[in-house]
Amino acid sequence: MKTLLSHRSIRKYQNRPIEKEILNEILKAVQAAPNWVNLQHISAIVVQEQQRREKFAELCGGQKHIAQAPVFLVFCADFYRTWLACKEKGQEFDSVVSQIDNLIVGANEVGIALGTAVVAADSFGLGTVPIGDIQLHAFEAIWELNLLKYVVPMLGLCVGYPAEEPGQKPRLPKEAVCFEEKYNSDLKGLLKQYDEQYAVYLRETVEQPGWRLDRNGCRLLPASLLSLPGGTGNAGTARIFVTKIKRLRFRWRYL
Repeated sequence: MKTLLSHRSIRKYQNRPIEKEILNEILKAVQAAPNWVNLQHISAIVVQEQQRREKFAELCGGQKHIAQAPVFLVFCADFYRTWLACKEKGQEFDSVVSQIDNLIVGANEVGIALGTAVVAADSFGLGTVPIGDIQLHAFEAIWELNLLKYVVPMLGLCVGYPAEEPGQKPRLPKEAVCFEEKYNSDLKGLLKQYDEQYAVYLRETVEQPGWRLDRNGCRLLPASLLSLPGGTGNAGTARIFVTKIKRLRFRWRYL
């Protein structure tokens, strides 16, 4: 529990390889993660070659920690094995990937797998930071990793021995996230309290590129998200997510 509650994202790593035994244990933990009816719709690509990590660092907006970390894991929503099984048994497969619900299952399992990898890495004294830009450059990642049809890269994860001890970012109050029985929409006071706390944190640390602050020093959405079609808020977020899921189906047709 102490490991979970003290988690921090690490963006500076020692020039030290991860032992094979430890890396294998992390991957075993990923495989043991929960999944839908044991269909296991994820795959993890272990990227260790320096040149390939540098390519991903450039691809993901110049995030140098991708090249610096000795291991970069790319998590994919993977329906290729399901396609093989359907083909072998003469069963229909198109109906599987034509339903958005099934595609969301793959995305959910990627998130669960990545979270499991983070906890496993933390338990060995390693540091991690998730990389969401992978899905924004899926075509390039597909070619770089030689991914097959129905395998879509969704998230990346830097893994390595920390070379920094960053402060722990404040989290929203528990009352703003966890509710009893029903959702509570009366959040203004809690959010104001959090904004004030976060403003202090931001003034004392180096702000991440791409994020902007309001005049009170509170963090707002990144410019990249603000410029996405569909707008912000629940409806806008839902439209963006559905659009991304539809793009997955489009990519599969042309792989």
